[in-house]
Amino acid sequence: MADINELFDRLNALQAERKLPPVQNWHPERTGSIDIRIDAAGIWTHEGAPFTRDALVKLFSTILRKDPDGYCLVTPAERLLIEVADVPFLAVDCEVKGAGEAQELLFTTNVDDYVIADSEHAVWVEVPDSPRPYLHVRDGLNALLTRPLFYRLVDLCTEEDGGYWIRSRGERFKLG
Repeated sequence: MADINELFDRLNALQAERKLPPVQNWHPERTGSIDIRIDAAGIWTHEGAPFTRDALVKLFSTILRKDPDGYCLVTPAERLLIEVADVPFLAVDCEVKGAGEAQELLFTTNVDDYVIADSEHAVWVEVPDSPRPYLHVRDGLNALLTRPLFYRLVDLCTEEDGGYWIRSRGERFKLG
């Protein structure tokens, strides 16, 4: 069990050490749009062709912001709207530390964000046609939990108050 705790702590430390650009402070005069799209499966495309370099997707994810008029890539010099079909990220893995009230869930996204579910990083499920589970990552940006990850979380659920719940950092999140 010490191995998982060390891994959990290291991944959490990596996120704390990660310095993201202060996109919320950038309000450039030059604005427009670019033919970049993130589809519902989390695939980034430019002019219809998928990005072939994960490093470029990860770089662009650091300058992504959600504004009232949509998602945009922002630099100090330019703000370009892009199209996002659902949410920009995918939660692809989760490490579990502790149990019960002391349990913590550390999620990994497809762009190397590490997020512990807590009061600021909620997990929730929307049910339009079939359950779509989400995680709040940062600054209005969310991740869709992949189906295999959602099934793993279902295995961690407890039945309470007529629903199925998971816990992390003292918070309780309803999955169904």
